[in-house]
Amino acid sequence: MGLQDLVFEDNYKKFGLSVFSNENLETINKIKSQPYIKILLVPAGYELTVDFNHYKTEAPTLFFLTYQYLDIKNGDSEAASLLYYNRDFYCIQIHDKEVACDGLLFHNVFEIPKVDLDDSETIIIKNLFQNINEELEWKESSSEEMIRTYLKQIIIRATRKWKKQNLDNDTVKIPSNELDVFRDFSRHLEIHFREKHNVADYADLLHIAPKTLTHKFKNLNLDSPNQFIINRILLEAKRLLFYTDKPVKEIAYDLGYEDPAYFNRLFTNKVGNTPVNFKKNYTSGKKYNI
Repeated sequence: MGLQDLVFEDNYKKFGLSVFSNENLETINKIKSQPYIKILLVPAGYELTVDFNHYKTEAPTLFFLTYQYLDIKNGDSEAASLLYYNRDFYCIQIHDKEVACDGLLFHNVFEIPKVDLDDSETIIIKNLFQNINEELEWKESSSEEMIRTYLKQIIIRATRKWKKQNLDNDTVKIPSNELDVFRDFSRHLEIHFREKHNVADYADLLHIAPKTLTHKFKNLNLDSPNQFIINRILLEAKRLLFYTDKPVKEIAYDLGYEDPAYFNRLFTNKVGNTPVNFKKNYTSGKKYNI
């Protein structure tokens, strides 16, 4: 299958590494539609779409994906690599929240799934990918644990970099003592956005007053928690409209709205198009800047 596809499988656990370039972009089509956790290392000069955002990589870039739609439009002669694995292979949900499979990189309220790498970081990350590659080829009994160790290093390094790029810059400054609230809000939102639509619901989960939560976000120069909740609901609505054949009414129910007309108005007001028109226009190739 293409340039290279190495897989580790044991009972419920699965981990794979696929290497591809412009010549064989189709090799990852099967993988990208599966509900794996995915880490994509892309050289400069690739064009890709993640959900409804279009990227052209200026430098080597890591993308962190779970359920997002991925479409690599244009590659380069230089190869890209895709790591993919299921939760049984690697997921620390009890501790190490930040580097877990549902940590900052994969689910953050900014919906930013990428980390740009400089030259020295690129060398380190490429080496870690190469180490994983070798472990998959050797197939020794200790390989699984080694792969997990390298994977965790990639996630830790990328998490640090992601925080630097998105939470500690000219526009946003989140001190480390406030990071827990931000991260836990992100995590709870990802789990509960279908049934919990109010700031009070999340404040309750975080054991703080709704006003306190809103103030914290305001002090950090972030959008309001309410806006983040709406954004997450709308993102899921767009995914369901674009990638499934579900009628709008059913999508509204799926997202916790008992009144489809209310959902229709909310979507139209925020996106600037009715759900039906969004589906029609997006499917026919007209792209919104979303």
